[in-house]
Amino acid sequence: MAEPLVRAADLTKRFGDFTAVDSVDFTVEPGEVFGFLGPNGAGKSSTMKMIGAVSPVTEGLLTVFGLDPATDGAAIRARLGSVPQENLLDTELTVFENLFIYGRYFDLPKAVIRERIEELLAFAHLEDRAEDLVDPLSGGMKRRLTIARSLINQPELILLDEPTTGLDPQARHALWDRLYRLKRQGVTLIVTTHYMDEAEQLCDRLVVMDNGQIVAEGSPRSLIERFATRDVVELRFPVDAEVAERDLAGLAQRIESLPDRSLLYTDNADDTLVRLTERPFPIESTLVRRSTLEDVFLRLTGRSLID
Repeated sequence: MAEPLVRAADLTKRFGDFTAVDSVDFTVEPGEVFGFLGPNGAGKSSTMKMIGAVSPVTEGLLTVFGLDPATDGAAIRARLGSVPQENLLDTELTVFENLFIYGRYFDLPKAVIRERIEELLAFAHLEDRAEDLVDPLSGGMKRRLTIARSLINQPELILLDEPTTGLDPQARHALWDRLYRLKRQGVTLIVTTHYMDEAEQLCDRLVVMDNGQIVAEGSPRSLIERFATRDVVELRFPVDAEVAERDLAGLAQRIESLPDRSLLYTDNADDTLVRLTERPFPIESTLVRRSTLEDVFLRLTGRSLID
């Protein structure tokens, strides 16, 4: 078994009296896509910055490539690729110039940078945009360029913080394809995301964070099996109908009442639907679906907005 690329034990990050990351444990194995899920303020970005050796650890153990970020930060950063939430591209330069200048930060020879730029432009489907200024590019193109730029030093590990936020569905799927290709090449990816479908598509394993702590860990499928039922029956009632949660008792393993609908979590949707016909209250619409990672996420972290 290969040693983990990242190992954290009792990892803690404080800002004054505020604890952003509270004694978390996790490992990231070579070649996997590892995800951090959680609401705003859960501690995801603070954890990523410590892994990236740009924010010091307050307490606990953290190693990246077997190195200590406190003493070997430069060596770690040289082997990392980073895709921040904001693209941070120089919009007044061309696509080629953005890649070339970034390559010089790593002291790569100019001939090597030019060779890698050609490969990266093909990887990002930007071959015909090399001489275009960055500013007028679409959001999806800028995001692909940011990922291509993070690969200029041929990193072993890439940190992606909310990689597809703000992109339309077509651009998101195009970006997922690029990330799949990196995984097939053996690159290890650590991803934070607010999109549950993205986590299900990309992540081999993930942790759910809330209030700076890890509240669950596993593969997307194992988390769904552990914290949700096989099926969800969504019921909507007429506006003037008065249906209380007690009226739904016994229909499912768990019932969640929302302002606009009721969710019945069950391992047998067909049985639940049959028993619904025996209840006297009116139903405006019924939707049956499989449980998703979003159901798990909301159960573990709640539905309240966090600013």
